[in-house]
Amino acid sequence: GKDAPNLSPGVVSRLTTEWQYERWQKRDLSARRYVYVWADGVFLQARMEDHSECMLVLIGATPEGKKELIGFQVGVRESTQSWHELLVEAKTRGLKIAPEIAVGDGALGFWKALDEVFPATRHQRCWVHKTANILNKVAVSVQASMKKDLREVYLASNRASAEVAIDVFAEKYGAKYDKAVECLTKDRDAML
Repeated sequence: GKDAPNLSPGVVSRLTTEWQYERWQKRDLSARRYVYVWADGVFLQARMEDHSECMLVLIGATPEGKKELIGFQVGVRESTQSWHELLVEAKTRGLKIAPEIAVGDGALGFWKALDEVFPATRHQRCWVHKTANILNKVAVSVQASMKKDLREVYLASNRASAEVAIDVFAEKYGAKYDKAVECLTKDRDAML
């Protein structure tokens, strides 16, 4: 593309052949510190097997705000064991300082594994996943208004303002959309 004008298909092919995935996957992380990590499982649809496999992905953010791919591996579903293996592998490569906050979806396997490997790391529920879960509980005609009100929660400048926004959301939608309100409030502490 335009960002790499001197790379012909032959050069790309040669570089791809020389790229050492195993070396990258085993690189030393002892000089790295991640204040945030994001974890998610991406389900692979390429195979027709009797069990679900997914690509577990762990991304970190340095204190300077630079995002880096820490590691990934194929796991069986998003099980505790699969996440545990990936987290231990990162720790074995030198990731000794626990991330301050881990962001993930509602998959319980990651949270349990995180508590086993990095017990001091705080949990933060992913707002993209949370918003989708909440909106799935209401009619399409309500979703735009509800999404706007959810923004008031996750864009709040502090925890107190977020708590007020949650209460306003619950009061506004609770009578007719109790399942959406329950979805928002059930893991309130993990979101703020």
